[in-house]
Amino acid sequence: MGAWPVTWHLDELQTLTLSDWGGEVRASLIMYNLMNKILPYLYEAILMILCHQLTFVQLIQPPKMTPKPLPPLITLEEHFFSSTAPPSLQTLYVEQLKHVPNVLEKLTNLSETRLGDMAAGAVSLQVISHAPGLGSYPLSYSQSANDQLAASIISSPKLVGLAVLPMASATEAASELHRCITGVTHHFVGALIDSHVLLPPSNDPVYYDSPSYHPFWATAESLQVPIYLHPTWPAPSTSPLYTGPSLSPGASASLGSSGFGWHADTCLSFLRLFASGLFDRYPKLKIIIGHFGETLPFMLGRIQVLSKQRWGNFQRDFRTVYDENLWITTSGVWSLDPMRCILANTKIERVLYSVDYPFQSNQNGKKWMEELRDSGLVTEKELEMICYKNTEGLLGVNVDSS
Repeated sequence: MGAWPVTWHLDELQTLTLSDWGGEVRASLIMYNLMNKILPYLYEAILMILCHQLTFVQLIQPPKMTPKPLPPLITLEEHFFSSTAPPSLQTLYVEQLKHVPNVLEKLTNLSETRLGDMAAGAVSLQVISHAPGLGSYPLSYSQSANDQLAASIISSPKLVGLAVLPMASATEAASELHRCITGVTHHFVGALIDSHVLLPPSNDPVYYDSPSYHPFWATAESLQVPIYLHPTWPAPSTSPLYTGPSLSPGASASLGSSGFGWHADTCLSFLRLFASGLFDRYPKLKIIIGHFGETLPFMLGRIQVLSKQRWGNFQRDFRTVYDENLWITTSGVWSLDPMRCILANTKIERVLYSVDYPFQSNQNGKKWMEELRDSGLVTEKELEMICYKNTEGLLGVNVDSS
């Protein structure tokens, strides 16, 4: 293609400014001649585009860059169900999961199926804990479940464990925690406990803020391991909150558990710990909560204000405890909206990736992490922290990041 005709005679340009009738005619003729000069070049450009099968959009858009692969992924709210669990708990899980394909089967598998699902979701290390409910039963059930988990993961460098504890008894829970952390056969990296336990005969919920639980919290602090505070099934006494003639059985079950109820209960459990002054007594406690903080990040500002007004006098206010004693995981919530809230008010060092396997899939978790990577909400360094580095620092584990 030749050079574009971008120069004209000076008298032509001057003629374009004439205001008399004759000048207007001459201007029109000149413009007509100029267009005749330009059009062949325009036709040639269009023909070139068509020949090369290009579009104007492709010409002006930069080439798409291949996204950088995700960093290694560690997940730490991942569950199993022990074959030694009490029959009543087994019945509960069969009933609750009968409409959810393959979940119960995956809960009881600690080998090939689990490792295959990890590979499908690019999970480098999975931290395994028992599914909710076992902590309300006697010590022997926790011991058997912990022994089964330890025996199953000892030969796999991709699996580590969190202990299940008999939280109905603070002293027994402290003893079992000590055994699982310091014992020669377990080497667990912490514990996962239900947000409350049920004590017979009333089966009313019992939380962990009373002085009777101080021996347990003292042990957790001295061992320097995190306690994951996890949702559990609602107490029978709270059933009227989630049931009614206008609600289907499925809606009632979900409202009381994973649909909302047990998230609110876990938030309440943590707030009770703070309101009791526990974090003044044990300032180095490490608490993890999942599901994007169980509503805490969204309510953070309000809780900070009201706790100062009416909850008592604390050496360490709620914001301090939130910043220094709490870690939050992403488990099972695949949405960027709550993440925006967390990134705005939570230290990036306190945010951890998790899936909630097998109730959620590792593949969906990986897809969401790719969305987070591509969203621009976090830097490359911050993404690495969420994916694995924060968890490495908290649990004392390592993955190959090469």
